[in-house]
Amino acid sequence: VQLQASGGGLVQAGGSLRLSCAASGRTFSSYVMGWFRQAPGKEREFVASATRSGFSFYYADSVKGRFTISRDNAKNTAYLQMNSLKPEDTAVYYCAARSVHNQDYDYWGQGTLVTVSS
Repeated sequence: VQLQASGGGLVQAGGSLRLSCAASGRTFSSYVMGWFRQAPGKEREFVASATRSGFSFYYADSVKGRFTISRDNAKNTAYLQMNSLKPEDTAVYYCAARSVHNQDYDYWGQGTLVTVSS
């Protein structure tokens, strides 16, 4: 599956952005979808994931209550709604997909930059 992330940009602290991840192929619904981010000088970190059905979600503690992951299997698209953004949320955000049988993500999008100004 090929992934294309979009929706990044510059936003003031307290603002919102919605990232999208469009997937190619007809097997989107068979993958667990995740969002990761990498801030300058830091390692890539997990942000959120959604199960295949889109009924179960997992979040990093740092984004709980502010970010919401969702997916539309009919549109082959995953989303990350980001509210109450903080300067420390500044990073390149990547969407990724993995088989339910794998612990590691197999497919990665190209990343979209989110910059939060104070």
